[in-house]
Amino acid sequence: MKLSAPRLLIAVAASLLSGSPVLPSAASAQTPSFAVATIHPSAADVKFEHDGSTEVTGDMLRMRDVTVDSCIKWAYDVQNSQIAGPAWMDSDRFDITAKTESPAGIDEMKTRLKALLADRFHLTFHHEQREMKALILTVVGSGTKLKPAAAPDAPPFRENSANGTIAKSMPIREWANFIAGPLQMPVVDQTGLIGKYDFAIDFTPYLPDPSKSMSDTRPDGTALIKIVMHDQLGLNIDGRRAKVDVMVIDSVAKPSAN
Repeated sequence: MKLSAPRLLIAVAASLLSGSPVLPSAASAQTPSFAVATIHPSAADVKFEHDGSTEVTGDMLRMRDVTVDSCIKWAYDVQNSQIAGPAWMDSDRFDITAKTESPAGIDEMKTRLKALLADRFHLTFHHEQREMKALILTVVGSGTKLKPAAAPDAPPFRENSANGTIAKSMPIREWANFIAGPLQMPVVDQTGLIGKYDFAIDFTPYLPDPSKSMSDTRPDGTALIKIVMHDQLGLNIDGRRAKVDVMVIDSVAKPSAN
């Protein structure tokens, strides 16, 4: 859906008067959209992945078992704690298949997903700065144990298993966004690391019962993540209060028909 110029001006004027700027819906007339997109209830779980799976191949974006929160996090490069909206956004799951007119990179696919969220989920939001407890990611004094990516031009890849994670061509900022989910707290990247890295982490040696998985270790799972990050990646995680930019959802709805 694209707003005509008069309707767009009316929407902007209304948002200014209300004091709540309509940000992503203004990803409107000028934002490229997908040539075609289908949205269906999730057909199956993606094992070990709370946020489902997202794959970009040529002119196709395929998202499986994703929530609206998952889509926002991927499109806007934010974390769970930076999204304030209704609970169903992180519970109702969808399969999304979208196609562009020609092959597109990840950044363009993210831009088009923003337009899809505005058009099909009627998503609007505004920003607020909120003070909350955050986790600060830094390099340990002896230096990082990360290895530069063997294929730095490849898109970032990450796959979970029952007791670990494999990452390839992974920027640390994106890794911080990922671990913010299981840590249930914003993670601020202050490592100063700007490249891409290949690494793997394995929780098995740290589990009290090696026959069990990470999911059985609560409430000690967060402590284990911190220990493994220190020992295997050379990264520290320390808690402190910080100002965090939060996307406050003004409106969102179940997806419109295909």
